[in-house]
Amino acid sequence: MIDQLNRYLVRFFLVIFFQVLILNNLQFSGYINPYFYIWYILVLPFETPGWVLLLAAFFLGLGVDVFPQGISGNGSTIGTHTAATLLIAFMRPTILRWINPRDEYESGTFPDSKNYGILWFLAYAMIMTSIHHFVLFFLEDLSFRDFFRTILRVFLSSVFTIGFILLWEGIRFRVHR
Repeated sequence: MIDQLNRYLVRFFLVIFFQVLILNNLQFSGYINPYFYIWYILVLPFETPGWVLLLAAFFLGLGVDVFPQGISGNGSTIGTHTAATLLIAFMRPTILRWINPRDEYESGTFPDSKNYGILWFLAYAMIMTSIHHFVLFFLEDLSFRDFFRTILRVFLSSVFTIGFILLWEGIRFRVHR
């Protein structure tokens, strides 16, 4: 139990550092911002209690919020990542019920591509990433004035985020073989 907790804490900090030190410095013409850090919420065990999920999401989003947004100086305010990450953590159990591949998820498994297949994981990651990015970018803009520009940002950033997540899933399971 303690070993598992330590593994999740190390992952937590590594994901935040990877996001703020590397990915926040990648931005392509203001439209593509990969936010890999949400992977942490996606792959927490099914049995994770709701309060732990929300607490992890809060500190994960806050951890990304408090660091500068990289070279872009993207005018994100404190709380945008926290709010978007809290929302997907709150919606996660409902979304997992919607896309349930069977009657019930197997105990002791994780919502990842290894246990439930790449297509299931892709659908799950697309839903969660789209919700996260939609909320994040509209909270950053706080208006519908540039609605289509913001939708384009949501779409392009979601595609790149999902690409990073799938790449990481492939690397992660190739290493364990």
